[in-house]
Amino acid sequence: MILSENKQKSIIEIIKKCGKNLLSAHDIGRNENDISSKEGAANFVTVYDVKTQDDLISGLKDVIPDALFFAEEQDNSMVDFKDSFCFFIDPIDGTTNFIHGMNMSAVSVALSYNGETVFGAVYDPYADEMFWASRGDGAYLNGKKIYVSNRSLENALIMFGTAPYDREVLAENFFPVLYRVYMNCADIRRSGSAALDLCYVACGRAEAYIEAILSPWDFAAGKLILEEAGGKLTSFNGNDIILGEKSSVLCSNTVLHSKMLGLINQ
Repeated sequence: MILSENKQKSIIEIIKKCGKNLLSAHDIGRNENDISSKEGAANFVTVYDVKTQDDLISGLKDVIPDALFFAEEQDNSMVDFKDSFCFFIDPIDGTTNFIHGMNMSAVSVALSYNGETVFGAVYDPYADEMFWASRGDGAYLNGKKIYVSNRSLENALIMFGTAPYDREVLAENFFPVLYRVYMNCADIRRSGSAALDLCYVACGRAEAYIEAILSPWDFAAGKLILEEAGGKLTSFNGNDIILGEKSSVLCSNTVLHSKMLGLINQ
């Protein structure tokens, strides 16, 4: 075990504590000083994103002092995580939901060692649900082991994203994919939080999740949780995803993975 149980518990407690930052926000969408824009359409950052990220980094440094940080609200161009411990942080996954008071956002933290993810946790403070996994030890929700479902495509609930930051480039080709998926499954859902969507597939609430492009902090923790729960995650071309790089994402309970790839690439 690369990460001791005590360190795992410490990381989980830090994430839960930082998640309370989200619960302290009120009427954030009404105060323009709380929100700024980043590159891409509808790509926002709030003072709560920045504070939560700073609080996470401060707390996690105490657990692993020599760890690096690959985090959404910073420049990661000089972060060489392949020969050390590195935390991948999304302080608020689902920022647009957060701004609108949708209560469907999460704190996502993964830890890699020499380029391989060894621990991941996704915390939904609104539902007080902590999803986490340690490589080789399974996936858990609030301490109870979780597994993907075994439903086939025709009975499946499929989660999806809309790649809003890259809509000008991706939307025209991606929405026909959603139509094909919709016509072959039970129904589709859009939550607005990629980290939670991955965890929902991991615990059997949905059977698959598709998104045309995600950043490393979006999927680093959820990918490990999904795989430890028995699921599968690839790019749209069926290849493994490379840690630290943006990618299209198809995650599933494995039962319907090949059929989903067929619909995506039809």
